[in-house]
Order: sequence, then structure tokens, then C-alpha cells
Amino acid sequence: MKADQPAAKAPRGAARGGAPARTARAAGPRGRSAATGGQRPSRPPRASAAGGLKALPTRLKRAWDRPLTAYYLVLGGSLLIIVLGLVMVYSASQIKALQYGQAPTFFFRKQLIAAVLGGVLMVIACRARLRLHRAFAYPLLACTVFLLCLVQVPGIGQTINGNTNWLSLGGPFQLQPSEFAKLALVLWGADLLARKQDKKLLTQWKHLLVPLVPVAFLLLGLIMLGGDMGTSIILTAVLFGMLWLAGAPTRLFAGVLGVAGVLAVLAIKTSANRMGRLACIGATDPGPHDQCWQAVHGIYALANGGWFGSGLGASVEKWGELPEPHTDFIFAITGEELGLAGTLSVLALFAALGYAGIRVAGRTEDPFVRYAAGGVTTWIMAQFMVNIGAVLGLLPIAGVPLPLFSYGGSALLPTMFAVGLLIAFAREQPGARAALAMRQPVFSKKRAGAMNTMRRRVKKRPSGER
Repeated sequence: MKADQPAAKAPRGAARGGAPARTARAAGPRGRSAATGGQRPSRPPRASAAGGLKALPTRLKRAWDRPLTAYYLVLGGSLLIIVLGLVMVYSASQIKALQYGQAPTFFFRKQLIAAVLGGVLMVIACRARLRLHRAFAYPLLACTVFLLCLVQVPGIGQTINGNTNWLSLGGPFQLQPSEFAKLALVLWGADLLARKQDKKLLTQWKHLLVPLVPVAFLLLGLIMLGGDMGTSIILTAVLFGMLWLAGAPTRLFAGVLGVAGVLAVLAIKTSANRMGRLACIGATDPGPHDQCWQAVHGIYALANGGWFGSGLGASVEKWGELPEPHTDFIFAITGEELGLAGTLSVLALFAALGYAGIRVAGRTEDPFVRYAAGGVTTWIMAQFMVNIGAVLGLLPIAGVPLPLFSYGGSALLPTMFAVGLLIAFAREQPGARAALAMRQPVFSKKRAGAMNTMRRRVKKRPSGER
């Protein structure tokens, strides 16, 4: 073993100062050897672009299935719609305000106040417990019925554009109780169906229909007395959506739908104004007496916008040509000023909001959450489609605003409260609350890390040291 030790150490000595070491240094910079031809050693191959593209759908699907996806879609989508709506209300309402002898920001200021109040309601709805929402449903329904009856009292209810659905609150502020009827029906109907499901009563027709359908028809009758056909359509859609979520059989569903269809036909046939609106579907000419003026000029506004619009504030149709540019037909002004890109953005935001609502309703195990989330989603998406369909000339003009977007505090307040409900329900999804708890603000994490570092650096003092 001793004879072998010098032989083992020989290469080390040669490496330190002998000729082999000089040969290694002469091989080139950074130790390139002649064996590699003076070239840098090859690195491990990177992932190809084709492999990354193949893995992209999997990564997107994994990100889409995260617990907080619905929460961020509802919160972000609704806030973007509200902010963009405020911008478009300011742009579309300036000329109308000047025509009324008001400041150009008159309608915008009122909408901004409603948005701030709606934000407070959204936070309250988001933070309140489910049992408070369920308890709130009954006084809200009773108060809504009372206000709808009060509207029909001569001298109290106000008539605007042929509809008697308004109450004066003093000054420029007015209230439309029929807008709150949607929220009342959703909350009360969800609580009613959830209680009956807990008692396993929804398998019987009488418990499925009574008292949900009679109360809904009571609200519809009071609203139709004022001539508001548009709100009645939305309320009917909410009723059908909740019956479908409750598992109504096809025969029962078709029967209720048939009765509602007959009542709708009678309501249209008995009104010349509604018959005229029905005749303007797909119109390209104002027609005799300009009965299709609004529908045709809505199409003109969309056509003038092109791909990217004429610019914010540069609409031509809002200069007295298009009636109601800041309410029912604000989507047409959006298309004229922001173009196809702007309108597609609005459609994408509403599509994301609708998907999130369906996802919340489909993944929950709480029956109240399922019915309430389904009712709110049906309400917002049905009103969205009726408004967009009227602007595009595919549906008759029903006089309903674009939710969260059009001018109107009476429509904005209950809708923002309903969005707050969706946010609260999305936070209760499986895994969502734990995921939110893990996502602390950055400054909180840094502060906690600094405090832990300071605790480790502090040495323990002896017991007698002061």
C-alpha cells in the first residue's frame, strides 16, 4: 500500500506545476480542451416552442379550474362594466343634458352618486351572512309590493314615456320600484325553494308552483298596470330560470311558458305602441310617421363606428338624432364611438360575468346559493340580451337598460346588490376561502418576515440583567 501512494499523488503534483498543467492552460480560455475542438461544452436542450404550445391548453385549463376563477370574474368583470358605463354615460348624455337646460355633467353626476351608493350595497351584500339575506327577502318583497301599489295611486305615481312606474323622491331624484321587484323575487324565491327542498317537497307540483308562481304573477300584474312590458319580460325570465333550477318537469315548464306566452300576446295585441315596436324588428327605414326612427338610428350609430369608432365623445347620433342615447341605446353610442372593438369588449365582459354566475350556481351544495345565483345570473343575462337584441334590431324595443352600464340609479342599485351576492357566493366556493386567506397583501408578508428576522436576532438576556 505504501508503494502505491506516490503513484496516486503524482497526477496531483503534475496538475499543480508540471507540464500537463501548462498544457491545460494553453488549451484555451475557460479550460477548453483539445478533445472538444476548442468549443464550449453543449448545454442541455431547451423545451421546444412546439412542446410549449402543446402544453398551453393544459396550463390554461388548470388556471381556469382554480377555486378563485369565478370570484375574480364576477368582481373584475362587474367593476369594469360599471367604470366603462360611467365613461359612456358621461359621453352620451352631455347633449341631452344641454337640451334640458342642465350642465353637461348632470346625468353623469347622478349616475356617479348611484354607483357610489351601489358600491356600498355591494360591499354589504358581499359581507353579510346567508341567513341575513334570507331574512331580508321577506321585508324586501313586502316593501316592493307596497311601492308598486303606491305607484298606481293617482297623484303619487309619475308617468314617463307612457309608463307609470315612478315615484318622486324630491328634486331630480326618482325611484322605479319595478327594478327592485327583480331582486325581491330572486331572494324570496330562492329562500322559498331552498326551504321546500330541505323538506323534500319539490317533487310535488303544488309545492313547486305555490306560492312562487302566484306571487310572481302578482308582481307582473302590478308592473303591467304601469305599462312596463320590458321589466315584465325580465321578471318572467327570472321565474322560468328558478323553476328550471328547481327541476320542474317539462310538461309543467311548458304549461307555465304557454300561459305566459298567451298573456304576452294579449298585452301586445291590445297596445298599438307595442305592435309598432314589434313591426320595427329588422327595419332599415324609419317608415311612415317615423315609427321606427329609434331602431333605425341605432343601426346607423353602429354602422358609423366601424372597427375602432369615431373616438370618445365624437358621436353624431347623440346630437338629437337617437332618442335615449344614455339609457336604452347606450350600446349604440358605444359602437359609434368605440367601434366594433369596444362593443366586443362589452360583450366579452358580460359573457365572463354570465359564465361565472353559472359556475357558482353549478358548483355549490347550498340550495339557497344555487337558486339565488341562478336567479341573479338569469336576470342580468336576460336583460343584457333583450337590450342588445333591441339595439341590433333583432328584438322589439322593450325599454330595458343595459345592466350595470346604462344610466339609471333605480336599475343600478339593485343590480349592484345582486352582483355583491354573486361575489359572496363565489367566495364560498370549495377551496376559495382558503385560497383567499393565503393571498395576503405584499406589505403584510414583508412586515411579518421582518418581525420574524428581528425576533431571531434578539438574544435572550440573563435572568438578572436589567
